[in-house]
Amino acid sequence: MQTPTEETEIRKGLDDLVQALRAKDIEALMAHYAAATVVFDIRPPLRIESADAYRKNFEAWFASVDGPMDYEVHELLVTVRDDVAFCHSLCHVRSKRTNGEKADYWVRVTSGLRKMSDHWMITHEHISMPIDLRTMQAQPEFQS
Repeated sequence: MQTPTEETEIRKGLDDLVQALRAKDIEALMAHYAAATVVFDIRPPLRIESADAYRKNFEAWFASVDGPMDYEVHELLVTVRDDVAFCHSLCHVRSKRTNGEKADYWVRVTSGLRKMSDHWMITHEHISMPIDLRTMQAQPEFQS
């Protein structure tokens, strides 16, 4: 059963993850991912099968951003059952790229977590960006 304590713990962990993203603090960020995390990301490689490999994606992303990034989580839903949890949200990302361009886009994030040694760890993540199927381009409200 879902308990308010478990959901509160997960939400706190996700808040800490967001703070790490904003600060581009790779160590604090990766502390939220289990070693065997499987990820489907929008940035190649599109399928990632370990936290170590996912770390490389974050390092490349952070290196492409000049200064801190603004990362907001909207409509977060958390469902907890025993030692597994499921979360999804819409996230708004804004930053300045190292080439001077501004980035401003939305992504959908779905995360699966397991309680491991009394800590909630992300074991699966799927990041997607809505597209217009006719043009295969990001929908206007989701473009940078």
